[in-house]
Amino acid sequence: MKYAITDKCVGCHACLLVCPSNAVFADPDNPKQFMIHPRRCTGCEDKFADPQCASICPVEEAIVNESAMAVNPLGSLTGIELRREC
Repeated sequence: MKYAITDKCVGCHACLLVCPSNAVFADPDNPKQFMIHPRRCTGCEDKFADPQCASICPVEEAIVNESAMAVNPLGSLTGIELRREC
């Protein structure tokens, strides 16, 4: 597995359309959400500098890498910095 789609996916189909490996598919339990086939995903390493699913995804924290780290973490798309109070 290179990347995975979290439950924050809104089902916009963007990743499905750009995946060069055809690794993205509709979740059989929730057709409004997508998943990435772990054996098909190449991380786009052979074709692109960045994973195409994460490059086009409009939702922060919807795609994670092998370490479960969000590729588009909170604030990365909006530019809004979150402040947490103790």
